[in-house]
Amino acid sequence: MRKMWMVRLCGLLLFLVSADGHADDILWQGLREGNHMALMRHALAPGTGDPVRFNVNDCSTQRNLSDEGQEQSRRIGALFRQNGIDAALVYSSQWCRCLDTANLLGLGAVEPLRIINSFFQTFDRGPMQTAALGEWMAQAPLVQPTILVTHQVNITAFTGVYPSSGEIVFLKRGNDGAMTVVGTVETQ
Repeated sequence: MRKMWMVRLCGLLLFLVSADGHADDILWQGLREGNHMALMRHALAPGTGDPVRFNVNDCSTQRNLSDEGQEQSRRIGALFRQNGIDAALVYSSQWCRCLDTANLLGLGAVEPLRIINSFFQTFDRGPMQTAALGEWMAQAPLVQPTILVTHQVNITAFTGVYPSSGEIVFLKRGNDGAMTVVGTVETQ
């Protein structure tokens, strides 16, 4: 398993080193054509982790998007539209900063998805959630653009990429159902 991820990471590094100015176009084209998916870290939300009194059903107890994060989310939605994606299947972690990011994209109804909830403060859940995400992705229809708005820890566990706030990680599904990173787009 570890060797597979090292191979994928090496492929990503080679892609990024050899990519020319058209690399982003290829990423967006793949997402438009299907069998690709975008994992996106929520937009700017100052701080780290969540407060001690955190309650997933109460945004006032959570770390939330700043005004800049809200504007960043809108700009990311515009970036999707500039690249030919006016509507998408949008899934989000149940955390308010992810739900708000997903909604502000303006690409369609947002469906909460538990398996992409943060496990930052409960790392023991990481392997189980990451495996469940891989299984979900292997079965997802991917017949239209599909975006998952989640957290750095989830994206890093699944892809090895450490995304900045709002960064988009593009994945391609192989014939075996496994997902491979094909590139990233920073949005700050």
